[in-house]
This record gives sequence, structure tokens and C-alpha cells, in this order.
Amino acid sequence: MDRNGKIAIEQVADGFGMSKGQLAQTAGLARETLYRSERSAAVKTQGRLREMLEIISRVSDWAGGKEQAMAWYRAQPLPAFGGRTAEALVKDGKAAAVRDYLDHMAVGGFA
Repeated sequence: MDRNGKIAIEQVADGFGMSKGQLAQTAGLARETLYRSERSAAVKTQGRLREMLEIISRVSDWAGGKEQAMAWYRAQPLPAFGGRTAEALVKDGKAAAVRDYLDHMAVGGFA
């Protein structure tokens, strides 16, 4: 987070070894969104990034770290969602469903 309580986009992108454009695509945003300060600070943009980072944070411990959690987020098919990935679901505005799924799995539920 920066001093204004916004997600520090540059640091997040660097932390995952991505460009801002790649980070935007991973979050389901237009590539140029994170290159413009007024758009990167927008409520929708910050919300989408926050959803993505929350999901990655939830799985990082059992995935083996943030890089592995990002790989899981982008590539692991989720059986409960017809094989769609967490990334695809977040892009479709279904981050809450992914969080619910992770909560279910955390208490011993089946996929």
C-alpha cells in the first residue's frame, strides 16, 4: 500500500516479476489501465487488484510462496467451477465465489 491507502502497483508488479501491463491483464483490466495514474487509482481498478491479491495471499502458504500462489491463481483449474481458474473467475467478477470456495476448502471441504 502507498501513503494514500492505494495498492502500490509498481511494487506489486515488481514483486511478481511482471510489467504493469501483465499485472493488469492478470487482474482482468485493460493493459493501459495501470500506466495512467488516474485510472490506476480508480475504485474499480483498486477493487479488482485487491480481490486478486487477497486470493493470492490466501493460498500463498499452502502453495509454497507468492510466486507459486500466482501460478496457482493463473493456471490451476478449479473443479467446482467447471475447470475455470481463479484468474478467469476474478476477471468475470466472481472473486467472492473463489473466496467462498477457499473458505470451504480450508475447513476440509471437497472440491
